[in-house]
Order: sequence, then C-alpha cells, then structure tokens
Amino acid sequence: MSASSPRIAIVGAGPGGLVCARVLQQHGIPVSVHDLDASRTARDQGGTLDMHPESGQQALRAAGLWEQFLELARPEGQQMRLAGRDGRILFDATPPEAGTDEGSPEIDRGRLRDLLLDSLAPGTVRWSHRLTRAEPLGGGTHRLHFSGGDTADVDLVVGADGAWSRVRRLLSEAVPVYTGVTFVETGLDDADHRHPALAALAGEGTMMALDDNQGFVAQRNGGGHIRVYVGMRTDEDWHQRRGVDLADADAVRDALLKAFTGWSDDLLGFITETDTGYVNRPLYALPVPHTWEHTPGVTLLGDAAHVMSPFSGMGANLAMLDGADLARALAAGPTLDDAVTAYESVLLPRSAEAAEGAAEGIDGAFAPDGAEQALAHMTRHH
Repeated sequence: MSASSPRIAIVGAGPGGLVCARVLQQHGIPVSVHDLDASRTARDQGGTLDMHPESGQQALRAAGLWEQFLELARPEGQQMRLAGRDGRILFDATPPEAGTDEGSPEIDRGRLRDLLLDSLAPGTVRWSHRLTRAEPLGGGTHRLHFSGGDTADVDLVVGADGAWSRVRRLLSEAVPVYTGVTFVETGLDDADHRHPALAALAGEGTMMALDDNQGFVAQRNGGGHIRVYVGMRTDEDWHQRRGVDLADADAVRDALLKAFTGWSDDLLGFITETDTGYVNRPLYALPVPHTWEHTPGVTLLGDAAHVMSPFSGMGANLAMLDGADLARALAAGPTLDDAVTAYESVLLPRSAEAAEGAAEGIDGAFAPDGAEQALAHMTRHH
C-alpha cells in the first residue's frame, strides 16, 4: 500500500489520532493530521490517564514509545481510594512502587500528547484546521473543507475528532446523549502545601466518595495539582432550574454545598477550597452499540466512534489502540478498503463491549447505593 501513497488525513490531534499518525509514519505511509486548535498549547488537555496493558500500553509499544513513556509515567498515581459521605476510607489499593511499569501507570494527558506530537515528522499536524464539512467526490475520495478556506482531497479521512465529530456524519446519524450525570470540575494547586488535609485524603492517585446519586472524584495530577470532579445525577440544565449563573463562582459553590448537605466537611473542602473556579461538564455517550455500514474512504476512531462515560476507564486507552490497529491494518492491507474493513471488524464489537461496561459503571457509581456497588467492584478487581 505504501507504494501507491494513498492520501490519508486524520481529523483530530488527540491521543488516538496521534498514535495512528505515528504508527503510519513508522511504516513509511504519508499522513496529515488536522486539528482545530491554534497550537499544541492552545488549551488545557485535561487530567491524568492510566495506561492499560491490553490497550494503551500496547499502542505505545506499537508506536515505539514505551521507554519514553516510562520516563514520564507516575506509577504511584495508580492508588485507588473509596470513601463514604462521612469521609471515612472504605477501600485503599496500594500502588506499585515508583520506578516500576507494573499495572497501569498514570500519565498527565498533556505530557502524553507532547510525547506523541514530538514523535511525528515536522509539519505533520496542521493547526487551526477546523473541519467544516467533508464532501464525497466519488470512488471513496473526499474533499475536506476547513474554516480558513483551505481544502484537502484525500483517499481516506479518519475521524478522530471527538464526541461531536463532524466526520461521523458521513457514516452515522447518531449523536451523543446526556447520561444523566453532570460533573462540575474544580481543582487545587500546590495541594500538598496549600491544601494538606485534602491532599492527604486524595492520596497519590484517585479518591472517590460516592453515595445517593452523588459523589466526588479527586485525581492527583503532576506538578502538585489535584483535579476534582463534583458529580451528581441531575437534569442537564440543573443550573438553570436553580437560577445559578455558571459564570458566578460564588453562586456555583453555594449551589453545590446545598446539593451536598449532610456530607463530611472534609469532603466539602473539595468544593470550597478551589483554586481554579468551576467548570460545568455534563457527561454524554453515544447509543450502545454504535455501528455503521462500511463506507469506502472514511472511518472513525476514539470518541468519534464510541464516546462513553469516563467510568469505563477505557476512553483514551481504546482511542490509542484504535489508532494503532488502524495504522497496522493500513500497513498490512492489500488495498485501502480491505484495510479499513478489517479494522472495523475488530473495532465495532470491541467498542460495543466497552461502552456497555461504561454505561453500567456510571449507573452503578451514581446510584442510591453507589458506595456499596463501587466497593464490591474494587474488591473484585484489586
């Protein structure tokens, strides 16, 4: 396939799209990546990720980046704690010792993205390329139209453009729907020195406190930062119903404190001691299963194919495995279409299984007996 140099464009420079580009380049296959951001530093990349052996780690090995990853990873970040609404620790899984690659080592999303970006040939990523539409030209080719007026004619467009993918529209009418759970994100800076009690409660990895359709998730990031998600099963427009202006930090704080009446003051500190303000993040997922009829010249990976709740722990891991699998199929396939068909035959059932698990995970966590369900799950898996 490399001899015929198919024109391959990946839309979206997230972990899945970048892994795909990296593995393609390792096989000598040209590729371009188009991203709507103005640069790699245009926005915060989010929290931390645990790289699973059967997915994210496999993708990093396929990309030839495993050793570089280990230099950046935080194995201590695998610590998992569960607390009740009274702040009492119900479960505490000790992480592997620092310096080991056992289990599922953590890495900040921003550091992972930089690792992948730095591995690509210069000029691979075209920044400020917001896709407005993909125009079928026949025979599997498409003309990509970008907001700045640029166009690109390609033999394969790979939708790696996230939950609200524009590429997906070529294959499916499905759109993500609200899961019934909203996170309000906040954060603590220099937590060990400025918020020592909360830092001790959070531990070195992730602490969850769950009860009665509500909960806290405190996630240790690099640089002393703790990212906090205040979660609740509620209406998508909860803030409007309560007359809360999301731009008014005091109003959001007061609304959250009212919603969490009866919770331990130790846990409520994750709301009141914020250094970053509050960001409303309703959680969405595609219908399960999300499938499509094979269409020459286009395919999907990552959230574009299977956005699901974060309670699967699989989102970025699956996206990276998708990217590696697609690239390896393209390198091995006798034709572009044969390669994409082979990739999709693996992707679709795998995605459906993971999405089912994610739906069960969020429903179990944000349930009347969320702590009991989470404790049973952690006890089985640690």
